[in-house]
Amino acid sequence: MLAGDLRSRGIDCLTTQEPGGTPLGRRLREAFLETEETVAPMAELLAFAADRAQHVEFLIKPALAEGRVVISDRYADATFAYQGAGRGFPEKKVNQVIELATGGLKPHLTLFFDITVEEAIRRMSDRDENKTKKNRMDEETVEFYERVRNSYLGIAKREPKRFQIVDAARPIEDIHAEVNKIVTKLIK
Repeated sequence: MLAGDLRSRGIDCLTTQEPGGTPLGRRLREAFLETEETVAPMAELLAFAADRAQHVEFLIKPALAEGRVVISDRYADATFAYQGAGRGFPEKKVNQVIELATGGLKPHLTLFFDITVEEAIRRMSDRDENKTKKNRMDEETVEFYERVRNSYLGIAKREPKRFQIVDAARPIEDIHAEVNKIVTKLIK
């Protein structure tokens, strides 16, 4: 929705996702998220870093060099939250891996669509009932999701200019209006 609004205003933008924004990333996503095999936490951390390095080098940097706005569904903060807080890796180690994968490239803005863990689990259950494809991360414990959410909220406290919290428990139209307001302010 955001990309459509930006494009209608003549702003060239690229939409992408992590993992899976590049052909290699799509294969890594399938291998690590859509597998029923137990994945070692370190393998998960490094696979997502490999995806990100490919994504940054061959998709994000070229788009930015062309003057395009890049909208990515997840980026390095996800690694900090999921593999750092969720899996229990030390912050220093996670930050080193993120730095290697991104070369220090940080977004100007990160939006965290916040809902309670209970609501997230309910939504995942709805996806299951609707036969939407689930992945391995959908099967984590409540405690895991609490650590992840708290990590994101911690980033917001440390970096309030870059990291904005959006209440995602509201109707999608209200969320979209707030996102447009935040992004328009940044682009101006």
